[in-house]
Amino acid sequence: MKLALVGATGMVGEVMLKVLKERNFPIDELLLVASEKSVGKEISYKGEPHKVIGLKEAVAAKPHIAIFSAGGSTSIEWAPKFAEVGTTVIDNSSAWRMEADKKLIVPEINAHLLTKDDKIIANPNCSTIQLVMALAPLHKKYKMKRVVVSTYQSVSGTGIKAVQQMENEMAGIKGEMAYPYPIHKNALPHCDVFEENGYTKEEMKLAREPQKILDDRTFSVTATAVRIPTAGGHSESVNVQFENDFELSDIRKILHETPGIIVQDNPDTNTYPMPIYAHDKDDVFVGRIRRDETQPNTLNMWIVSDNLRKGAATNAVQIAEYLVNNKLI
Repeated sequence: MKLALVGATGMVGEVMLKVLKERNFPIDELLLVASEKSVGKEISYKGEPHKVIGLKEAVAAKPHIAIFSAGGSTSIEWAPKFAEVGTTVIDNSSAWRMEADKKLIVPEINAHLLTKDDKIIANPNCSTIQLVMALAPLHKKYKMKRVVVSTYQSVSGTGIKAVQQMENEMAGIKGEMAYPYPIHKNALPHCDVFEENGYTKEEMKLAREPQKILDDRTFSVTATAVRIPTAGGHSESVNVQFENDFELSDIRKILHETPGIIVQDNPDTNTYPMPIYAHDKDDVFVGRIRRDETQPNTLNMWIVSDNLRKGAATNAVQIAEYLVNNKLI
């Protein structure tokens, strides 16, 4: 098994290496790939030093799998080049997600759709993954009509530059700005760039990606995405209207029995999901489960997950595991 990690020096790349090691993913040869300015750097994996190589060298090596976490423009240019030499690409950017001929995969939900012919596989948006993990089993039982989601997203979702901005502001240091405004002691209703309809790209990802993952366009999603000064973990306030009525006890039971979901929901003991507890974990945490008393068949809940783990690295590695275990490469 020859595996290439493209974007090995970035925040998600670092977490990817950690997840590959923790899950003991079978690697005979590891290729750590980054931009030209990082070529030659050494990164340790399982106690062994690995020199960072460039994209051309990585393509020439014809890896079995290439996991990309290097931004959309890099993916658009280089993913097809890897695919041409027989590599299966798992891409963490938004470049391929909504392409009709590319599959958008959350392994617990739709990995069964993958075949040997899928040479570029899209990893969904981090906020989308935790949302559909909770929604998928409920949609199966009660059929969703409309979802309203407000996100509270960590600065780590923007990258190292944003984390540095927050740390600088906390320390009273003037430095490079990742955002148009301070993030410390603030909340920015601005994740990604604005589109013509007044929504941000992040909000439109949340609107479109769940429909593709669940292969169902009969429900709709509307979103407001907000950046908050937390170091890791995304949170979501979710309101779901179903076609069919439900019992709260059944909702909790369904979620409790769903692999990858942990229910934390006890107001009597102040038990509810928080990013500080989701840090470095692969599960999606769901709590504050209650009826919306303003209209029928409608549920409120609060969903939290580590955006760099299940929201990015872990989901990608799980896709790779599925490919290996089902002999699709």
